[in-house]
Amino acid sequence: MTRWYEALFANYARTYDREPFTQGTPGEVDFVEREIGSDRTRPILDIGCGTGRHAIELARRGYAVTGIDLSAAQLARARVKAADAGVHVTFEQRDATQAHFVDAFDLAIMFCEGAFSLMETDALNHAVLAHAATALRPGGKLLLTTLNALFPLTHSVKDFYASAATQSTAAAPTFDLLTFRERTQLTFTDDAGATHTIDTNERYYTPPELRGLLEGVGFAHVDIFGAHLGDFSRAHALTPDDFEMLAVAVKAT
Repeated sequence: MTRWYEALFANYARTYDREPFTQGTPGEVDFVEREIGSDRTRPILDIGCGTGRHAIELARRGYAVTGIDLSAAQLARARVKAADAGVHVTFEQRDATQAHFVDAFDLAIMFCEGAFSLMETDALNHAVLAHAATALRPGGKLLLTTLNALFPLTHSVKDFYASAATQSTAAAPTFDLLTFRERTQLTFTDDAGATHTIDTNERYYTPPELRGLLEGVGFAHVDIFGAHLGDFSRAHALTPDDFEMLAVAVKAT
């Protein structure tokens, strides 16, 4: 059975690159550089890299980056974009819920719900974090964004989607208070011009829950902030108005 995110990203790469939420890459990579101290000797893993926007921008700035993603179509687009930019990024098709690397990277990034929170069960989401931790060397950092449960607890998700200027349309959104899962009927047009409707299933997390999960897979210190498009910063305190939160987790030494 095809999972909803596999159906979405089967042929959606060019359309994805036009989404408004993919337009903040340079400012987000500025944050990555600050967190790694602009040390270009440290290898970086981009989990759920999609069309490679963060990986390619990092490569432009002189970093060695490996990007992994489940979608062959997204990776094909990423390779074309990297070639057009004249940079080298190692792109590999891998499932983030499965083991991939061991003590191989000093930094891992997982932005724009790259794998984590898209999974259909909490166990699979946990596996994504566990394997991210395993891929890092002791003292390495994981930077991730994920859906902030404080937002749907205080705002109308329906109104939020109605106001979002995206390439797709979300209908009949529901938020389950017992599971913190949001389900919608998402209608989108793929790169070939075909229209599809799929049932999505995404998990929102509270800040204490996210911190507990990260500590449980081996991170010794976790900081959580509000995720602002194109302006990731430790200066942004998390509030219920933030649709996403930004976490910085340091692997235990």
